[in-house]
Amino acid sequence: MNATPTEPITLAAIGDLHVTEHGEHQFRDLFAEMSDRAHVAALCGDLTNFGKLREAENLAEDLRALTIPAVAVLGNHDVEAGHIEEVLLILEQAGLVMLDEQAVVIEGVGFAGVKGFLGGFGRGELASFGEPAIKAFVDEAINEARKLENALRSLRTERTVAVLHYSPTADTVEGEPLEIYPFLGSSRLADAIDRFDNVKAAVHGHAHRGRHRGATPRGVPVYNCARFVVEAELGRSFALIEV
Repeated sequence: MNATPTEPITLAAIGDLHVTEHGEHQFRDLFAEMSDRAHVAALCGDLTNFGKLREAENLAEDLRALTIPAVAVLGNHDVEAGHIEEVLLILEQAGLVMLDEQAVVIEGVGFAGVKGFLGGFGRGELASFGEPAIKAFVDEAINEARKLENALRSLRTERTVAVLHYSPTADTVEGEPLEIYPFLGSSRLADAIDRFDNVKAAVHGHAHRGRHRGATPRGVPVYNCARFVVEAELGRSFALIEV
């Protein structure tokens, strides 16, 4: 599929694939279907189950069926084994544009993304106060939001999409236990998104029992594209979003 720079595009977004060491060809047919139905694909983190090299290699093999441009961010599962650089290299060689330190323009639409981090939402957001460990925790959340803001600022497109793993809003984690809300995302990500009028949508994963659609305080649509959420609400494994 091709679109002119001024035409809407269809984005196929999915998160939380959790590819395992024994998960050969689990998503090959899915990627082929995404290619038939969309202009661009976005993979919203937790692409592997533990960030093991064999898991990334299995995913890379399935990505051969993805024939449209694709962007991605890592999730918390993807960094568990400590092979971050190796996993990134495998996925980049498979054709994914790994966001975080770069933004990209595809079909006239800008894409910027980061993994994001925890910290909570609104008045429940953790503040940088008290013990050094708390301050270091909050600094990580602030750093992820700052990286997202810088990437969004680098784009001059009329339409931009933010790709995340953690949620920027409590809206799309509704359905999860209240006790774990602070571990599902951070309002600081929404603050970065809402600084830019050209951001038309944000996609994320991570909250397996959340809600598919919400919004930032400024009203930017936010889509929880965790595979389990999309399957429960839409009856298929990936979301289709017009941008």
